[in-house]
Amino acid sequence: MSIIKLHDKYFKSYISENEIQQAVQSLVKQVENDCKGETPIFIGILNGCFMFVADFVREYNGDCEVSFVKLASYQGTESTGKIKQLVGVNEDLEGRTVVILEDIIDTGNTLQEIYKIFENKKLKQLKIATLFFKPDVFKKELPIDYIGISIPDKFIVGYGLDFDGIGRNFASIYQLTTKPTMKNIVLFGPPGAGKGTQADSLKEKYSLKHISTGDVFRFNIKNETELGLLAKSYMDQGDLVPDEVTIDMLKAEVERNSDANGFIFDGFPRTESQAAALDTFLEEKGEAISGMVALEVPEDLLVDRLLERGKTSGRSDDQDESKIRNRFNEYNTKTAILKDYYQAQNKYFGVNGVGSIEDITVRLSEVFDKL
Repeated sequence: MSIIKLHDKYFKSYISENEIQQAVQSLVKQVENDCKGETPIFIGILNGCFMFVADFVREYNGDCEVSFVKLASYQGTESTGKIKQLVGVNEDLEGRTVVILEDIIDTGNTLQEIYKIFENKKLKQLKIATLFFKPDVFKKELPIDYIGISIPDKFIVGYGLDFDGIGRNFASIYQLTTKPTMKNIVLFGPPGAGKGTQADSLKEKYSLKHISTGDVFRFNIKNETELGLLAKSYMDQGDLVPDEVTIDMLKAEVERNSDANGFIFDGFPRTESQAAALDTFLEEKGEAISGMVALEVPEDLLVDRLLERGKTSGRSDDQDESKIRNRFNEYNTKTAILKDYYQAQNKYFGVNGVGSIEDITVRLSEVFDKL
């Protein structure tokens, strides 16, 4: 659940993968009931329908054939109203039941062209099944036999549907929305990479609120807030503080700074479930994570740096190489999971963390400026 950016447009999560699958299963059952005792041919309308057709056919219990026809009517986020048949159907369809599998029907222009294509094929019957339907803009007096989900007239992407060529690979559906007003950054860096120093510099430069998980915990425990007392009760028993408590603390911190231009999240999220919860919370406010920015520094260089720091810091975990490397292992494991999560949203940015503080700030700023 999140707000994503494709080209210059923003899209918010709208229909979940689970809801889509339920709609597909419902459509399959209806078609199965109407096609008992025969072998229908399912024809998908490319390019958008490929995921729908694949899932539909996998669910279908019975013999069937599959083919495709390719039409085009969209340019950007607007329908041109002009349909061009690019690839036709070559199968002999005489006496057959044909079920058209459409990803989406809006104005009905494509549907009208479909009826023209098949009107002289001597079919037994022609059925239309669409996963998504926009009743508000449907202009044709043409039958639609099976409808999965009716939606308002807003542009959508995902599950095979694209915006100027991208977005088809998302498993769920995203709806066109307004641009978020905040710059929200998840800042990651291995131990010793200087993440805290960079966060202090960047929060001033971009007028962002720096939220450190450690600082938030200490604030709540010191001030004996309800969440602080709850977290301390787990810690006193030697247990991990549950995700929901940590998330509630972060939410409270965001709400206390609701007038901020955005946030640098430091030390949070640490798991995919935390990242998803953060996405959901921000989406409810019409906002989103702008990007995950990770400082990338060779491990051996950082080990030497931390061992040198340990000579003056007094920290025992900076004086034992095995403990230091264990911290790296923990960091790499967590970061790898989150890297995949944010990369799937085109929101992961790795930055070279080797060099002077000023040079690294410049590199980070180049990324921040684009988010």
